Amino acid sequence: MSNENQKEFKPYIPADKVLPELTVVSIILGILLAVLFGGANAYLGLRVGMTVSASIPAAVISMGVIRVILRRDSILENNLVQTIGSAGESVAAGAIFTLPAIFMWAAEGGVENPSLAEIALITLVGGVLGVLFMIPLRSALIVKEHGTLPYPEGTACAEVLLAGEAGGAKASTVFAGLGIAAVYKFIADGLKAFPSEVDFTIKKYNGSGIGMDVLPALLGVGYICGAKISSYLLAGGTVAWFVIMPLIALFGGDAVMYPATAPISELGTWGIWSNYIRYIGAGAVACGGILSLIKSLPMIVTTFRDAMKGLKGSKSNDNSRTAQDLSMNLVLIGIGVIAIAMWLIPIIPVNFIGAIIIIVCGFFFATVSSRMVGIVGSSNNPVSGMAIATLLISTILLKASGAIGYPGMVSAIAIGTVICIIAAVAGDTSQDLKTGYIVGATPKKQQIGELIGVVASAIAIGGILYLLNSAWGYGSAELPAPQATLMKMVVEGVMGGNLPWNLVFAGVGIAIVVEILGIPVLPFAVGLYLPIHLSTPMMVGGLIRWFFERKKENKEGIDRGVLYASGLIAGEGLVGILLAVFAIIPAGEGSLGDLVGSVLPFNLGNWGGLIVFALLAATLVYVIAGKKKSK
Repeated sequence: MSNENQKEFKPYIPADKVLPELTVVSIILGILLAVLFGGANAYLGLRVGMTVSASIPAAVISMGVIRVILRRDSILENNLVQTIGSAGESVAAGAIFTLPAIFMWAAEGGVENPSLAEIALITLVGGVLGVLFMIPLRSALIVKEHGTLPYPEGTACAEVLLAGEAGGAKASTVFAGLGIAAVYKFIADGLKAFPSEVDFTIKKYNGSGIGMDVLPALLGVGYICGAKISSYLLAGGTVAWFVIMPLIALFGGDAVMYPATAPISELGTWGIWSNYIRYIGAGAVACGGILSLIKSLPMIVTTFRDAMKGLKGSKSNDNSRTAQDLSMNLVLIGIGVIAIAMWLIPIIPVNFIGAIIIIVCGFFFATVSSRMVGIVGSSNNPVSGMAIATLLISTILLKASGAIGYPGMVSAIAIGTVICIIAAVAGDTSQDLKTGYIVGATPKKQQIGELIGVVASAIAIGGILYLLNSAWGYGSAELPAPQATLMKMVVEGVMGGNLPWNLVFAGVGIAIVVEILGIPVLPFAVGLYLPIHLSTPMMVGGLIRWFFERKKENKEGIDRGVLYASGLIAGEGLVGILLAVFAIIPAGEGSLGDLVGSVLPFNLGNWGGLIVFALLAATLVYVIAGKKKSK
């Protein structure tokens, strides 16, 4: 975007206006939400392999507490609460996708469980680096590409904050979406009236399948992203579920092919996907990340050239409040100190080679993650795919340097954890800075808020992991820890020399072909890596927006749709956290969540789920098509 276009954008709070922002209230409330969202998302991720984005729920809770209960009136204070609170979800996402592998090795008798201090330091290192790596990229990604990178959740969060500020019809549109999504999510996943994931296998086309996660947030994210990006995601899912998987089923037959331990004919669609497609998808995501980095090199060089000028004492042309970042001196010193600390502190199982890998790969994946969430949103940021790529590199280098066996594998997981958290936190920081850019926050104060949230979450996550492991154990039916199990398999595969490299390189080849065809690789690779069930509801939202965008005179309705979609994302996020709390409250022989889920004597089944989702999509259409309400 040109400098002229940048100057045209005016944030909601002008740069020359100062409001309460980083206050005692915002820090305390933000820390509480960071711990809450971190714990709830740790449970959800270990149970189902996905986490819930916390930015919008944190913003909604912040408005409820600060504006309604405390009677304080500062949109920037609300924004700082969600900035600090959302950090908990990011730290949890990175930790749960990797660290449970060490607990599983401990259960096998190979190593001891990681100590609370070890978990806290590893997660703290990743979280702080994630924030520091993003700071020099803010100007390039958030400011210069405003209008190019949508950052759906960051934009949606800003809409929620602005709606609360504006009140009236604008607020009612957001909160209508929030209320409908909350009720919908509770009926689906709380009362279990219908499955939230609809799944169909196509018997006459063996190995293929189709389905949909009939959830409000995915419909909302698809609408905010639009049809083009949603179609790239669906294209990747289509290649996986309707081309590669049927071919594996056709040629595999009754053969047993690693990493699966059962005949391909007995695996079913999900078995083929989890054993083979995820490796192919990981290869595609890694290749897409490398290609993205190559194409982003001019931007990165420009960004750091400007940063180096700042180090020499030259001042930016824009010294306004909304252009202030943390000092680049502080950023570079912080990165250097952390790199040395990782190498020298014995409690962190990382050697000199590991520290170098973390700094190099960490900046790479922070850059890729920051750009990717601008396209597909934080909820669909495949941090586990990035961790797989890192584990492949780090385990190979550690093995070559003589670090083998359990010590080498634990070191690889530690490196993967740090990289995973870097990617997750960098993506979350990008969304939060986008929100701040729209509402007129001070970037420097937001960056301090991110660091506060990271520290609080890092201290809390160790206790949460120990509690969940003591209650059920990782790898059990209650906590299958799907991502960590895959990471464990990757590290063991490389150390044992039996990783399915053909699958990984097949994904690389697919990504290269997609790049040659001129299709954006990362959204396609993400669609290939994730189940098609996530791409299909996003496509529904994208198609709804495409339909109304053809009617150019209906811009006001499209904007109302963005507000409503923002409410859908917020409503599902809030109830998702509530249900996670229910799941860990004991009641009778099970949990409170089990008790609530057994209230209804019926389940509408797959077709019922589709019908209810169609009704939900109809409400979005109604909001867009409806006439503007008079005041």
